[in-house]
Parts: sequence; C-alpha cells; structure tokens
Amino acid sequence: MDHLWAPWRMEYILESQEPNPVCIFCSKPAEKDDEKNLIAYRSRHCFVMLNKFPYNNGHLMIIPFKHEADLTQLNDEIVIDLHHTLSKSIQVLRQIMHPHGLNIGVNVGRTAGAGIEDHLHYHLVPRWNGDTNFMPVLAGTKVLSEALSKTWEKLNQTFSGFPVENK
Repeated sequence: MDHLWAPWRMEYILESQEPNPVCIFCSKPAEKDDEKNLIAYRSRHCFVMLNKFPYNNGHLMIIPFKHEADLTQLNDEIVIDLHHTLSKSIQVLRQIMHPHGLNIGVNVGRTAGAGIEDHLHYHLVPRWNGDTNFMPVLAGTKVLSEALSKTWEKLNQTFSGFPVENK
C-alpha cells in the first residue's frame, strides 16, 4: 500500500479540536509580524491573509479588523473598504498566479461551513483548469505546488504597489 503524507493536516486537526477563546483574526494583526502571520496587505479597515490551510495555492482571506460575524452590522465605510480590498486581491492574484478562474465566498455561521464563525471573512481561491484531481477525492490530501512563505513574498511585493486609501 502506498502512503500519502500531508503533515500540515495534523496541525489543522489539532487546532480545530482545541477551544480557542482568542480570535486569530483579531490577535494576528495585533502582533505586527505580518510575514509570520501570513498577512500580505493591510488597508484602513481590513487585511488580506493567506489561508494557513488552503484549498489551493494563493487561497486568501479578506478580513475586516472589526470583530463582527454579520456583514449587515458593518458600517458602509468598512464594507466599501472590504470590497475594494477584495478587488485588489483579485488583481494581485491574476497578476502573479494567472488563475483560470476564482472562487469567492463567505461562510456565515457554523452550519454554512464557517471555521471561524464569529469574525466575518471572505475566501478568495484561485482555480486552474485541471486543479481538481484524484488526491482530494481518494486521499483527502491537497497537493500544493508552492510554500506559503514563497506565495506570501510574491503577494506582499505585489500588494505594495497599491496605495492604501485613508490609512
């Protein structure tokens, strides 16, 4: 029998079983260590963070600094900034990764699939023709072709070309 290894999955499994009273979307930006925390960009009201457990290379999350689960509870200024940052993120991914398509989604509530249900965040996942193969289906394993640190470097460099409005 062949064995397929995805050692990063154990970290995800163990983290998801521990009660976490601290919101990582609040604590990570406060640490001011963007490279370590995979934060590629900050705007006035939100930030862009690489997903530590990605569905695909370049899987980003666009997250408001305000700890809020409900999009309807964010003021217009935050919502506009959130969507501007989402748009910038799409431009950056297209520029450096050249995806054939994109998935953009928000999971609101645990029933909808939210892993962190108390802090709203958008997922932006680049997709390529043929990126779905037998690995996730048969082995429950996703093959990523680039280290998160390398992807962060590319993203951070490209985002630096965008001015931050009203920061």
